[in-house]
Amino acid sequence: MAKLKKTEIEASLVSQDPTVPKPKLTKLIIKNYRCIGTTPVVIDLDEVVVLVGANNVGKSSILKAYELAMSQGSGKANLSIEDFPNNKVDLGHLPEIEIHTIVYDNAPGDQWIERLENGDSIVKEKFIWEKEGKPIRQGWDVELQEWSENVPWGAPNVANSRRPEPHKVDAFDSPEKQAEEIKKLLMQALNERVKNYKSNNEDNTEENDYQKLLNQVKDLQKRILEEAKDQIDEVNLELTNLISKVFPNYKIDFDAKAEDNLDNAINLFKTDAQLLMGPNDGYLSTIDRQGSGARRTLLWTAIKFISENNHKNKPEGAITRPHLLLIDEPELCLHPNAIREACNLLYELPQTGNWQVMITTHSPIFIDFSKDNTTIIKVEKTESGEIKGTTVFRPDKVDLDNDDKRNLKLLNLCDPYVAEFFFGGKVIVVEGDTEYTAFNYIKQQKPDLYNNINIIRARGKATIVSLIKILNHFGSNYSVLHDCDKPRITTKKGKDMANPAWGNNPNILHAINSKPASTSTRLLASLPNFEQAYFGTVAEEEKPYNALKKIEENPELFHIIETLLKALIDFESETPINCTEWSSIEDLLEKVNAI
Repeated sequence: MAKLKKTEIEASLVSQDPTVPKPKLTKLIIKNYRCIGTTPVVIDLDEVVVLVGANNVGKSSILKAYELAMSQGSGKANLSIEDFPNNKVDLGHLPEIEIHTIVYDNAPGDQWIERLENGDSIVKEKFIWEKEGKPIRQGWDVELQEWSENVPWGAPNVANSRRPEPHKVDAFDSPEKQAEEIKKLLMQALNERVKNYKSNNEDNTEENDYQKLLNQVKDLQKRILEEAKDQIDEVNLELTNLISKVFPNYKIDFDAKAEDNLDNAINLFKTDAQLLMGPNDGYLSTIDRQGSGARRTLLWTAIKFISENNHKNKPEGAITRPHLLLIDEPELCLHPNAIREACNLLYELPQTGNWQVMITTHSPIFIDFSKDNTTIIKVEKTESGEIKGTTVFRPDKVDLDNDDKRNLKLLNLCDPYVAEFFFGGKVIVVEGDTEYTAFNYIKQQKPDLYNNINIIRARGKATIVSLIKILNHFGSNYSVLHDCDKPRITTKKGKDMANPAWGNNPNILHAINSKPASTSTRLLASLPNFEQAYFGTVAEEEKPYNALKKIEENPELFHIIETLLKALIDFESETPINCTEWSSIEDLLEKVNAI
């Protein structure tokens, strides 16, 4: 007797209640995969995750691991021997990928849901590759407190149909593969449009054109089956007579049923759709024949099209599959204007509520401190050769107020490379363009001595406070140079008044004193400002250019500015005249009054 197939009750990842938010991936843990060893790399996920770090430290492997975990049940989840540590299967060090998902109802069942102190409900899954090919999936049983071969989401195809769908774009994909990915995204958008159109008139008695088409196809199916019934019966009889000669008492029953789900059976678009690009009055060629920059720009266009059009055309209450965009070095081959547009697009995508984004980058332009939805993770190789992932920026962990966000947004517009310090090196924060220009001239003249120094210009004292908050969260050692300014000033009309610039000094000191205990900092002030302290006069205009000319022409001034730069790098070095290290407002006031 044939063995009965086991029927499992499968839990849906997405609630059938459209008012319940979609599940969100919140953590990824990887070990023993490619260059990632036995020490797990832990990635805290957000709407946008930016991976930074040197070349060949595993950033692309993290993207690939994310895709693997989201692709179980398909060939994309299979591993080859090259993906195993040292290109061999070691039962003691098997590749593992663990994902944590936030859920907003108890659809998976209490057995799988772990309640955290912050109120989040987490479901944990693990994928293990014991050999080349597909993984074994396990679920964390909260009641038994152990990993179980039973899984919370049921079969892979059921789970993946509701999980975020990965869209991975590698840094050096072939033109043909990039073109296929773009066409896939656009066809997906068109098919979503069709689905939306099907639902638009569900509450109305009047049929729309698509519903009329479905009814006509149903009528045609019925007529054809009725007319073909006699021929089908004859085929069944002949086949039964033939098969019974080999297997007595067996019969053949060819049941030509009509397709019940015509929505899936009808495809309104060609499977080999063409996508052409070129000038309005010129030759149009296929996307794989376009330049790298054009293909990548078109990719952003396709993503934006999906994000904007599908979201606004979605029927109210419709359940949709979320998306996961994985891009390796999105800045490659793009014009500077296109890079900025790409960055804006990446940060806007999650606003639809249907996207998560993870990118690797070597460009500071793709880091925007003023956004609330971004996590920055530094991936690096330790001296022992282990790969380590460290969360260096997460908005909910940084005490940024609205003024900070406004300051950082303006700074990002003025200087898109302000986030360069995330990529390594010693960090110096300066107040304005003059000191920034002067220090960079020193670096240019002596590159071997100062090649690993990141100088950040705050373009104002208020923004210094905002940057210090980020650096404190980053956990990096840093130094700050600012103008102390005078406590009081005289206006052009001769009125004596408090100097607003002096009022920022307590805020800078408070921010510095809020640093982690493990962080070393140095706070220096020019008395009363950079130009007067070291050049003796303040230029009326073109301050950076005038400072540059003086340093270039005067070796003594060059030495003074270099001494100041050394004091900001080596916290034990002496400061030049008219520069002070301070730790209290009373101390700073005494020193500025002394000059």
